Amino acid sequence: MQTKNRPVFLDLRVLSRHLPIPGIVSIMHRISGVLLFFALPALLALLHGSLSSGDTFATYKAWGGNPLIKLMLWGLLWGFMHHLCAGIRFLLIDADKGVQLQPARKSAKAVLVCGFVSALILGVALW
Repeated sequence: MQTKNRPVFLDLRVLSRHLPIPGIVSIMHRISGVLLFFALPALLALLHGSLSSGDTFATYKAWGGNPLIKLMLWGLLWGFMHHLCAGIRFLLIDADKGVQLQPARKSAKAVLVCGFVSALILGVALW
């Protein structure tokens, strides 16, 4: 009897439960990179507008007081900090530092904590 090579349905909800922490950090690194890539034009436009005139700066500052905008900016700040920490981790792994299983798991946990805590501290300091 011959079996057919059919595509396998991968349920990401089930798959994510079996993914190790370094894999989660890797996926989050990619997601944060895409988030930052698509947010960059908007952030550059906001920077350009805020530097163009005092009235535009005052308008943008008023927008920044909106809790939803603050939450979005905090998410971008977290994305940047996570991407930075994970990027440093991946550079160290490329240099053969922390490639073994236990150091890789510890560094992945450190990236998660460092990204969250640094975004929290910077977010509180900025607002």
